[in-house]
Amino acid sequence: MVSNAILIGLLGTAALLAAYFAIVTAISGMDFALSQFSAFWYFILGLSLGFGIQIGLYNYLKNLIQRRSAPATVVAVSGTTTTLAMISCCAHYLANIIPLIGIAGIVSLIGQYQIEFFWIGLIFNAAGIAYIASKIIRFSKA
Repeated sequence: MVSNAILIGLLGTAALLAAYFAIVTAISGMDFALSQFSAFWYFILGLSLGFGIQIGLYNYLKNLIQRRSAPATVVAVSGTTTTLAMISCCAHYLANIIPLIGIAGIVSLIGQYQIEFFWIGLIFNAAGIAYIASKIIRFSKA
């Protein structure tokens, strides 16, 4: 069960990195994606690893719940944390497509606070990991 959760976590990390490169390349080209990754690799890898850890922990908790026939609502709330972290981490990429929509004020705000969005994403990742880990600990004791 643990090795399965680790594998799923690694797949989640790889999927997020693939999504990053696919989205940024589609919006701005491969050169831009590589330059952004080169400039912010520690944030991008940190967010991807945090996401993978959350996915792995979520899978582990889900399997614990299924084995013990407990209500799945215990796990449902943790998905919100992951979603918020992903929105925070990827929101700065909207700066590339929002001009097409015509919302220039938001573009400059997002572009201006790119690093802060990375930090918010990392904080949400850490909170998500702590939350899911606490649910695993609590559920394991019950």
